[in-house]
Amino acid sequence: MSNVSDPIADFLTRIRNATRSGKAEIVAPFSKMKGEVARVLKEEGFVDSVEVNKSDAMPTIKVGLKFVGSRSVITDLQRVSRPGLRRYVGANDIPKVLSGVGISILSTSSGVMSSREARRKNVGGELLAFVW
Repeated sequence: MSNVSDPIADFLTRIRNATRSGKAEIVAPFSKMKGEVARVLKEEGFVDSVEVNKSDAMPTIKVGLKFVGSRSVITDLQRVSRPGLRRYVGANDIPKVLSGVGISILSTSSGVMSSREARRKNVGGELLAFVW
């Protein structure tokens, strides 16, 4: 297992590569943050399933990707905040992705949530990624 300096970027890259190659699912090392990001993707309808396997010494997360015909529901993912440059936004400054077609994923004081939910709860936080 390699040491990754940005595990969220690695997780998003695995999803991006799988959608572009037409794979049905990805498997990645598990962390609570990856589990929460996957949960938000499932709630927003971008992935079909999220399954955590904690029975092994190294827990893994399996994400079933969603396709319409032969096209992936996820067109692209973009990591915004990164270890070298954190990006924080207030509740009124949460950006819209593709005029509301996509979502932003934020890590807030109330947990990881989509931009829609953050606007509804009127909370800001660290802008983790854009998904469309």
